[in-house]
Amino acid sequence: MSRYVFGPVPSRRLGRSLGVDLVPLKTCSYDCIYCQLGRTTCKTVERKEWVPLDAVVAEVQAKLAARPDYITLSGSGEPTLFSRIDELIDRIKAITDIPVAVLTNGSLLWQEDVRRQVAHADLVIPSLDAGGEQLFHLVNRPHAEISFRKMLAGLIAFRRTFRGQYWLEVFVLSAYTVFDEELTALRRCVELIEPERVQLNTVTRPPAEPYAIGLSPQRMAEIAGRFDPPAEVIAEHRAGRDPAESSAGCDEILDLLRRRPCTTADIADGLGMHRNEVLKCLDRLVSQELVAMERVENALYYRAVKGFETFVPRGA
Repeated sequence: MSRYVFGPVPSRRLGRSLGVDLVPLKTCSYDCIYCQLGRTTCKTVERKEWVPLDAVVAEVQAKLAARPDYITLSGSGEPTLFSRIDELIDRIKAITDIPVAVLTNGSLLWQEDVRRQVAHADLVIPSLDAGGEQLFHLVNRPHAEISFRKMLAGLIAFRRTFRGQYWLEVFVLSAYTVFDEELTALRRCVELIEPERVQLNTVTRPPAEPYAIGLSPQRMAEIAGRFDPPAEVIAEHRAGRDPAESSAGCDEILDLLRRRPCTTADIADGLGMHRNEVLKCLDRLVSQELVAMERVENALYYRAVKGFETFVPRGA
């Protein structure tokens, strides 16, 4: 069973993405109310080698046969907290030509060394969920050392020097970011950052807080049109592959669910399994009380029961 690498999983923007965990579960500089992984248990801005670099590289190499579209540094917390992220990216590039993406909350890009290290990636997707200090604290609940002004300055500075692809994810929530003044403030920030793409997202999986409520597709499309050029509404992944190619089983499903809640379709697409095999494993995992079910609107999600940690931090 992998400790640091999971998937490939279906990604709404990156196809089939091989995920890489660089920090323990919910070690983050934010505690976002919408996070699908639940509340942050270790809110920090400390950068260190949270996990062993050599072990991560070995697990990535072992998974390359799955032929993902991207190798994505994201996972169970904020990946830029990993102090050797530039070395990891370089070592991955030495063994494969699969592009490396970094999905980050962008909170540490105001630090010059973080910008320098993350620039080794092919694609960087930071997030922006607010256009001002007050909403920033309500939605992202950042570490005390991170101000909105500092975070925004980092997003702008990185865009000016990064030579790879730079996309920006904007997460919108009912009762928070849907008011005209908030959307106007967000749009002004986006204009300052000048990303190559703006991708609009909302709650589709069980969030950390029940009051974090997503928007309808119609409302998302209307908000997307307010950006210039219009933002891209991220659609649910619906690609498939030949399930006969997969050797995944219950262990791999549990690995995946420890990182993110998924539907049966998410699991089948991401791991290349037949839907019937997925359902058999899920029945077994639910009966063993390792996995629980949760319904969000009309979709049934499966998630790992809390208490089963993804991995043990170094030095623990």
